[in-house]
This record gives sequence, C-alpha cells and structure tokens, in this order.
Amino acid sequence: MKKVRLGKTGLMVSRVALGGIPIMRVPKAEAAELVREAIGLGINFIDTAHVYSDSEEKIGEGIKGIRREDLVIASKSPANDKKAFNEHLETSLKRLGVDYIDIYQLHNIGSGARRDAVLAPGGAYEGLVEAVRAGKVRFPAFSSHSLPIVLELAKSGKFSVLQFPFNYIDYEAEKDLIPLAKELDMGFIAMKPMGGGLLDNAGLSFRYLLQYDSVVPDPGIERIEEIREIAAIVEKNEPLSGEDRKEIEKLRAEFGPSWCHRCDYCQPCPQGIPISSALGAKSSIKRFSPARWRELIGPALESARNCLECGECVKRCPYHLEIPKLLKESIAFWDDLNSGAA
Repeated sequence: MKKVRLGKTGLMVSRVALGGIPIMRVPKAEAAELVREAIGLGINFIDTAHVYSDSEEKIGEGIKGIRREDLVIASKSPANDKKAFNEHLETSLKRLGVDYIDIYQLHNIGSGARRDAVLAPGGAYEGLVEAVRAGKVRFPAFSSHSLPIVLELAKSGKFSVLQFPFNYIDYEAEKDLIPLAKELDMGFIAMKPMGGGLLDNAGLSFRYLLQYDSVVPDPGIERIEEIREIAAIVEKNEPLSGEDRKEIEKLRAEFGPSWCHRCDYCQPCPQGIPISSALGAKSSIKRFSPARWRELIGPALESARNCLECGECVKRCPYHLEIPKLLKESIAFWDDLNSGAA
C-alpha cells in the first residue's frame, strides 16, 4: 500500500490507518487476526487509546512477531496531570508489549479548561515532553473535537501530530485546519472517516478523503471484510466522480448541521437513555427493514421519553448539540412513523 509522510515526524505511514475502537467488541483471537490481516494488506499505522477497554491488549497480541520498526503505533491518554499521564503511558506500553509508542496523544482536549489543565505546570503535557526525552514516545500529539481548540493547539508549536474528525458531512476542517496543518507541517489523522458508523458507503467516504494527500483516515475496524474493502478502495484510488459530488451534496443537506457524531461523550445519561442510538433514528431506518428497525431503534426512542432535560449531556457534547431538543424531534419522528404519518 502507498505510504505518505506524516508531517514533520517524517514517519512514512500507510495511506489509511487501523483504528482500535471497534475491536473492543471482538474476541481476542479474532482481534489479533484482524490486526495481522491489516498489516498483511500493507497497513503499518495503528491507532488506539488507553481508554478503549482492552483494545491495546488485543493490538499487542496482533503485532507479536512483527518487527517493531515496521510499525507506527499511536495511542492516547485522557489524563490532565503528569502523574496520571505517566501511569497511562506505562499501562499502554505494557498492554501493547512495546518499548516505545511512536505517537502519543493527549486525548480529546475539547474545552479551554481541559486545555489549561494539560498545559499547566505539572500537567499531562509536561509528562508527554518528558516521555519524548526518555524515548518512551517519539512524537507529541493531541486529539480534539473542537475546531477552535485544535487550531489554537496546532499554532502553539507544542505538537507534531493532531487528530480531528473529518469526513464528507463533518468537513469543517477543510477551510482552515487542513491548510494550517500543511503550513505547519503537522501530521493530520482524520478520525471518524465514516462518521462514526453513520455513513455506509465506504467508497464514497474514502474517495472523498483521498483527495487530501496530507490527511490519513483512521477508520475503526471490527471485521476483516471491512479492512479488505477499505484497503481495496485505497489501492484503487479513484477520484470523485460528478455523481459522487452530487451524492455528497445531497447527504449534507439531509444531515444538516445538527447531527449526532456518535462519539458518546454525552454518556452516561442519568436516565440511561442511549442517546446516540435515539438521535440516529432517521439515518438508521435507511439501512434496515421496518421490522428490524423497530426492533433495534424502538427501545432507544421509547427510552428517550424519560429525558428530564437535566442538561448533563449538553455540557459534555463536544459539538454543543441541543440534545434534549433533538431527542424530542426523534420521538416525534418515531410517533409519526408508528401512526403512518412518516
């Protein structure tokens, strides 16, 4: 598979990465097989996080026997302070079974308060810098869902790599962030290349992203068939057609500005509402038969009736969505569907 330079790191990484969230749901032996399959397809870039349950351990099992220098491994810590950061890093190294991690990210810096905490004396960034000096981490990085925060941190000069959501319906990075990252020679990892599972056309998703030669898509993979399909699309590297562009514009209009990104940072809900499932109702109905859709999504929408509008989810949402209002809209859609009006 073609490799690209990941900004100022100088690392040559495969044109697409292997994201480690969904393998949390896969048995260990199958997850290790998936990792080895991806490597066999030419994917040398693997991204995971300390908080992704047993993802690091499963990746560690999958990379056993692979020459360390043939891989580029990224992980993340959600720590605010240096002590917690160091604990997370040591745990990541142990789980992955490696002596160093190529790219270690301060995970999901989404607010000014979090930014200030990690950059303060004794904060997580201090631990990250010391880890680089000690050879435990090669390059400092961060991830964020907030465009103002990511622009600010990119300009700070403190990091070599950034990770930010980017796909054809979540495309706010196009105007300012991608040009800035290129100007600063920063590596750009695109999280959620398929909208966190919301987008079901892999060809359209990756043809769109492959337009940007400085951006490395990082899809979360659960099944071997998925990574084979994506690898084939990347290898073929077909440009977007006129029909593709029309479809993208159509889908952008359908989703609008207030769509759930399924990051689940809004959780846990005090009332136990599966928020992302309830907010994804309209898109989910396109992929399932009415009977199957009611079985899968109906309980989430009924649960949404228990919303007390406490606002906890709104505080945690990195996209500042008015979640109680959107839940009401989803419930109204559900009621119309059941009455035959939708």
